[in-house]
Amino acid sequence: MNWFLYIAITLTTFILMEGFTWCLHRYVMHGFGWYLHKDHHEKGPGFFEKNDAYFLIFAIPSWLLIMLGVMYKQYWMISIGAGFTLYGLAYFLVHEVIIHQRIKWFTRSNNTYVRAIRWAHKMHHKHLDKEEGESFGMLWVHKRYWDKVREDKKRNAKQMQVSETAH
Repeated sequence: MNWFLYIAITLTTFILMEGFTWCLHRYVMHGFGWYLHKDHHEKGPGFFEKNDAYFLIFAIPSWLLIMLGVMYKQYWMISIGAGFTLYGLAYFLVHEVIIHQRIKWFTRSNNTYVRAIRWAHKMHHKHLDKEEGESFGMLWVHKRYWDKVREDKKRNAKQMQVSETAH
Protein backbone atom coordinates (compact mmCIF):
# COMPACT_ATOMS: atom_id res chain seq x y z
CA MET A 1 0.00 0.00 0.00
CA ASN A 2 2.72 2.48 0.92
CA TRP A 3 4.54 1.86 -2.38
CA PHE A 4 1.54 3.21 -4.27
CA LEU A 5 1.53 6.31 -2.06
CA TYR A 6 5.25 6.92 -2.61
CA ILE A 7 4.95 6.36 -6.34
CA ALA A 8 2.00 8.78 -6.40
CA ILE A 9 4.06 11.37 -4.48
CA THR A 10 6.94 10.92 -6.94
CA LEU A 11 4.69 11.31 -10.00
CA THR A 12 2.81 14.25 -8.49
CA THR A 13 6.10 15.97 -7.70
CA PHE A 14 7.27 15.36 -11.26
CA ILE A 15 4.08 16.91 -12.68
CA LEU A 16 4.15 19.89 -10.30
CA MET A 17 7.78 20.55 -11.23
CA GLU A 18 6.68 21.72 -14.68
CA GLY A 19 4.67 24.58 -13.16
CA PHE A 20 7.37 25.30 -10.61
CA THR A 21 10.00 25.33 -13.36
CA TRP A 22 7.86 27.69 -15.46
CA CYS A 23 7.69 30.16 -12.54
CA LEU A 24 11.39 29.77 -11.75
CA HIS A 25 12.38 30.26 -15.37
CA ARG A 26 10.07 33.25 -15.83
CA TYR A 27 10.69 35.11 -12.57
CA VAL A 28 14.12 33.98 -11.31
CA MET A 29 16.16 33.06 -14.38
CA HIS A 30 14.67 35.97 -16.35
CA GLY A 31 14.72 38.13 -13.21
CA PHE A 32 17.46 38.48 -10.62
CA GLY A 33 19.09 35.23 -11.85
CA TRP A 34 19.62 36.64 -15.33
CA TYR A 35 23.35 36.91 -14.57
CA LEU A 36 23.61 33.12 -14.80
CA HIS A 37 21.00 32.62 -17.51
CA LYS A 38 22.05 35.38 -19.94
CA ASP A 39 24.76 33.39 -21.71
CA HIS A 40 22.19 30.73 -22.53
CA HIS A 41 20.39 33.29 -24.71
CA GLU A 42 23.62 34.66 -26.19
CA LYS A 43 25.43 31.57 -27.38
CA GLY A 44 29.18 31.91 -27.07
CA PRO A 45 32.15 29.64 -27.64
CA GLY A 46 32.68 26.58 -25.50
CA PHE A 47 30.57 23.72 -24.28
CA PHE A 48 29.71 25.00 -20.81
CA GLU A 49 27.64 28.05 -19.88
CA LYS A 50 27.10 29.94 -16.63
CA ASN A 51 23.53 28.74 -17.02
CA ASP A 52 24.76 25.22 -16.21
CA ALA A 53 25.09 26.37 -12.60
CA TYR A 54 21.31 26.07 -12.36
CA PHE A 55 21.68 22.32 -12.84
CA LEU A 56 23.75 22.15 -9.67
CA ILE A 57 21.50 24.58 -7.80
CA PHE A 58 18.43 22.47 -8.63
CA ALA A 59 20.19 19.19 -7.81
CA ILE A 60 20.89 20.24 -4.21
CA PRO A 61 17.26 20.01 -2.96
CA SER A 62 16.87 16.60 -4.64
CA TRP A 63 20.03 15.29 -3.07
CA LEU A 64 19.14 16.68 0.38
CA LEU A 65 15.61 15.25 0.31
CA ILE A 66 16.82 11.80 -0.73
CA MET A 67 19.73 11.78 1.71
CA LEU A 68 17.68 13.05 4.69
CA GLY A 69 14.80 10.76 3.78
CA VAL A 70 17.12 7.75 3.83
CA MET A 71 18.82 8.87 7.07
CA TYR A 72 15.55 9.43 8.95
CA LYS A 73 13.44 6.81 7.11
CA GLN A 74 11.07 9.50 5.84
CA TYR A 75 10.07 7.86 2.60
CA TRP A 76 7.82 10.74 1.49
CA MET A 77 10.98 12.88 1.38
CA ILE A 78 12.71 10.28 -0.78
CA SER A 79 9.66 10.27 -3.06
CA ILE A 80 9.73 14.05 -3.47
CA GLY A 81 13.49 13.95 -4.08
CA ALA A 82 12.95 11.19 -6.64
CA GLY A 83 10.30 13.35 -8.38
CA PHE A 84 12.78 16.25 -8.50
CA THR A 85 15.47 13.93 -9.84
CA LEU A 86 13.23 12.41 -12.52
CA TYR A 87 12.20 15.88 -13.64
CA GLY A 88 15.87 16.87 -13.75
CA LEU A 89 16.64 13.87 -15.95
CA ALA A 90 13.70 14.71 -18.22
CA TYR A 91 14.86 18.33 -18.32
CA PHE A 92 18.37 17.22 -19.28
CA LEU A 93 17.09 14.98 -22.08
CA VAL A 94 14.61 17.50 -23.43
CA HIS A 95 16.54 20.74 -23.00
CA GLU A 96 20.18 19.74 -23.44
CA VAL A 97 19.87 16.76 -25.79
CA ILE A 98 16.69 17.21 -27.85
CA ILE A 99 16.38 21.00 -28.01
CA HIS A 100 19.92 22.36 -27.87
CA GLN A 101 21.61 19.16 -29.06
CA ARG A 102 24.62 19.60 -26.81
CA ILE A 103 24.84 15.83 -27.14
CA LYS A 104 24.07 14.69 -30.68
CA TRP A 105 21.18 12.29 -30.17
CA PHE A 106 17.77 12.58 -31.90
CA THR A 107 19.12 15.21 -34.27
CA ARG A 108 16.77 14.36 -37.14
CA SER A 109 13.60 13.45 -35.28
CA ASN A 110 10.34 14.00 -37.14
CA ASN A 111 8.29 13.26 -34.04
CA THR A 112 5.53 15.85 -33.63
CA TYR A 113 6.20 16.37 -29.90
CA VAL A 114 9.94 16.81 -30.47
CA ARG A 115 9.37 19.29 -33.28
CA ALA A 116 6.72 21.18 -31.28
CA ILE A 117 8.94 21.48 -28.21
CA ARG A 118 11.88 22.57 -30.36
CA TRP A 119 9.71 25.20 -32.03
CA ALA A 120 8.37 26.46 -28.68
CA HIS A 121 11.90 26.75 -27.31
CA LYS A 122 13.08 28.47 -30.48
CA MET A 123 10.36 31.07 -29.91
CA HIS A 124 11.61 31.45 -26.33
CA HIS A 125 15.15 32.10 -27.56
CA LYS A 126 14.15 34.65 -30.17
CA HIS A 127 14.09 37.08 -27.25
CA LEU A 128 17.69 37.86 -26.39
CA ASP A 129 17.05 39.88 -23.26
CA LYS A 130 15.45 39.05 -19.95
CA GLU A 131 12.38 41.15 -20.61
CA GLU A 132 9.48 39.75 -22.59
CA GLY A 133 9.53 36.20 -23.76
CA GLU A 134 7.33 33.19 -24.16
CA SER A 135 7.35 29.44 -23.62
CA PHE A 136 9.00 29.31 -20.23
CA GLY A 137 7.92 25.72 -19.59
CA MET A 138 9.97 22.71 -20.52
CA LEU A 139 7.94 19.55 -21.11
CA TRP A 140 4.46 20.95 -21.69
CA VAL A 141 4.03 22.51 -25.10
CA HIS A 142 1.33 25.09 -25.84
CA LYS A 143 -1.29 24.02 -28.39
CA ARG A 144 -0.25 26.71 -30.90
CA TYR A 145 3.14 24.99 -31.39
CA TRP A 146 1.49 21.58 -31.86
CA ASP A 147 -0.82 23.17 -34.44
CA LYS A 148 2.08 24.82 -36.26
CA VAL A 149 4.06 21.57 -36.50
CA ARG A 150 0.99 19.62 -37.67
CA GLU A 151 0.30 22.26 -40.34
CA ASP A 152 3.96 22.11 -41.45
CA LYS A 153 3.76 18.33 -41.71
CA LYS A 154 0.55 18.50 -43.78
CA ARG A 155 2.05 21.15 -46.09
CA ASN A 156 5.26 19.12 -46.50
CA ALA A 157 3.27 15.96 -47.25
CA LYS A 158 1.27 17.79 -49.94
CA GLN A 159 4.46 19.19 -51.47
CA MET A 160 5.95 15.67 -51.54
CA GLN A 161 2.85 14.37 -53.34
CA VAL A 162 3.02 17.16 -55.91
CA SER A 163 6.73 16.56 -56.39
CA GLU A 164 6.23 12.80 -56.83
CA THR A 165 3.40 13.22 -59.36
CA ALA A 166 5.50 15.72 -61.35
CA HIS A 167 8.25 13.13 -61.90
